Amino acid sequence: MSFDFVLPDLGEGITEGEIRRWLVKEGDAVNEHQTILEVETDKAVVEVPSPKKGFVQKIYKLEGEIAKVGDVLLTIAENLEEKKEERKSFGVVGRLPEAEEILATPAVRNLAKRLGVDIEKVKGTGPMGRITEDDVVKASGGAKDLIKDQFGSIERVPFRGVRRSIAKNLLASMRTAAFVTGMDDADVSALWRLREKEKRIALAKGIRLTFLPFFMKAVQHALATHPMLNASVDESGEEIIVKKYCNIGVAVDTPEGLMVPVVKDVDKKTILDLAKELQELSIKAKERKIKLEELKGSTFTISNFGSFGGTYATPIINYPDVAILGTGKISDRPWVKDGQIVIRKVLSLSLTFDHRVVDGAEAAQFLNKIIQYLEDPDQIFIESA
Repeated sequence: MSFDFVLPDLGEGITEGEIRRWLVKEGDAVNEHQTILEVETDKAVVEVPSPKKGFVQKIYKLEGEIAKVGDVLLTIAENLEEKKEERKSFGVVGRLPEAEEILATPAVRNLAKRLGVDIEKVKGTGPMGRITEDDVVKASGGAKDLIKDQFGSIERVPFRGVRRSIAKNLLASMRTAAFVTGMDDADVSALWRLREKEKRIALAKGIRLTFLPFFMKAVQHALATHPMLNASVDESGEEIIVKKYCNIGVAVDTPEGLMVPVVKDVDKKTILDLAKELQELSIKAKERKIKLEELKGSTFTISNFGSFGGTYATPIINYPDVAILGTGKISDRPWVKDGQIVIRKVLSLSLTFDHRVVDGAEAAQFLNKIIQYLEDPDQIFIESA
């Protein structure tokens, strides 16, 4: 007896996912609970197990294709000989030969059409004989740079994976929030000295101490004074949901795009606790081993673009949060201190907030509170639990 396995409900309101990688092929034996494919959904790669033991009779979705919850992914048969009833075609004088199924994504089919290639005559070199873009280009007798528009050579890059998820989340944020960005600077000379002093001790414990944990604790204490920035908006109920917990998302650059792991209960953790957790989450994100739950539940977000040399920006709020802090690079700048112009370590800060929830005055006060903690880091330790 055959069993059609559909994409299951993956939770968190997810309705679709991209087939990232098949770990089995047609004809393979599979065991119950064996991981058979990887599905990329909402920035996380989810391993999908087989619901039963048997043999892979038919795979319906190719790698790179989008599957919706409930779509049939593959058919599992109890034994290898078992086959579905063949679909038969008949003409006036009898049975017609069955056309061989062509495995190619819509993008590849469109490319073949543009290059004048008969896709039915192309031999696929991809998984399960799938026809790839390179197969089509090769069949056309040319190279990828032969793909042109009216101005010159172009390359078409599929809008898939992390980049697709980023686009969806950013558009959701832009459609709902009323964005305003305020900018300021902080003299973090004292923080610089503190971190330089303590990073060797942290390194001896296997922890790389960056400035991010200090930024997170400064934000956490400032949110305690300005809780409206630790919130989200219930659009349907027309309510502001103020969170009584502090979970901070931290933007991490990965080879496949931006991801935002979430550090839970920041108020209950020390600087070293945060540094260690950030280190672990960053590695998981870059290796695509991070779990979906580790990307959910943020109440505020920090984007440290200063590590790439940026100064100021207008960071986009990580929906459904109502604020995000962008931290720029720390540089030597002239600064007035005690009536004298001196060279200090200065950090650029950019705060984007949802003006529906927070007015400019409170946002400015919140940013000033963060600066207060960063300029006098001893306060962070005095006020920490």
